[in-house]
Amino acid sequence: MNTDPSIARESKVVLVPDGLDGERLDAALARLLGLSRSVVVSLIDAGEVSSHGKKLAKSEKVSTDQYIEILMPAPKAPPSLQATPIDGLKVIYDDADVIVIDKPAGIAAHPSPGWTGATVIGAIIAAGYQVSTSGAAERQGIVHRLDVGTTGLMVVAKNENSYSHLKQQFRDRTVHKIYHALVQGHMDPSEGTIDAPIDRHPREDYRFAVVADGKPSITHYTALEFFPAVSLLEIELETGRTHQIRVHFSALRHPLVGDVTYGADHTVSDRLEIRRPWLHAKKLSFIHPSSGERVEFQTEYPADLTRSLQILSEHPQL
Repeated sequence: MNTDPSIARESKVVLVPDGLDGERLDAALARLLGLSRSVVVSLIDAGEVSSHGKKLAKSEKVSTDQYIEILMPAPKAPPSLQATPIDGLKVIYDDADVIVIDKPAGIAAHPSPGWTGATVIGAIIAAGYQVSTSGAAERQGIVHRLDVGTTGLMVVAKNENSYSHLKQQFRDRTVHKIYHALVQGHMDPSEGTIDAPIDRHPREDYRFAVVADGKPSITHYTALEFFPAVSLLEIELETGRTHQIRVHFSALRHPLVGDVTYGADHTVSDRLEIRRPWLHAKKLSFIHPSSGERVEFQTEYPADLTRSLQILSEHPQL
């Protein structure tokens, strides 16, 4: 923990609600404070968590209406925005208001704590494009995100008007986002809607999960092709929760090929030579901020996804 006396640290008191009665201290505080379990454990181990003057251990059980005092960690500086060129950055469309790119795998949408790699916004700035200054400094122009391992279409706002306009479209759910995904097993029924709330996993905060009190999350899907062990799906998101597609299909026991975080069988991805979740943002449609007309873009699969489909066609037994 940071013990620099020049950095002010806040003492915070929380009251344990009914819903956390009997929970372990570390799990309860992670949920109450919105911190990772590892940060909470480090605070407890450093003796910075107490109740009525008594320092607490991470395995202790909390009780309803118990007051817990925590000396919070020192605030961290926000991640900085670095202009980092990306070889082969593919710009699908560019005008005075928006830029649409085809994001490669292994690139984050914007800087975030713990991420040291290249970012979409950093690459766009490095390539000389202007972006909106609305939003947090490290997320300039970003109106939606794709996971680091997901490829495909992203739109970035180039001015304040387009930023506000696009953000409102995402809130109103008028942006159409079509993905293609390869999932394990045969989807049955072959088309349908998954309506299941999503929030952080109750025990593993690096993942998300279907939970009763989560945020409303709706996914529509149609099977495009069946193979012996996998199904190729077209997916439309009605909502845009973090990891939504990955979580929903994992909950149905059809995890995305290559998505070991959400339960995929690595032997399937090994056979198909996939080293990331098989997920591609294929089509994107929105109302243009200036013209008021709906514009639509689409992109082809990248080389690794194309290769996996080629393997399936050449080896029907897989």
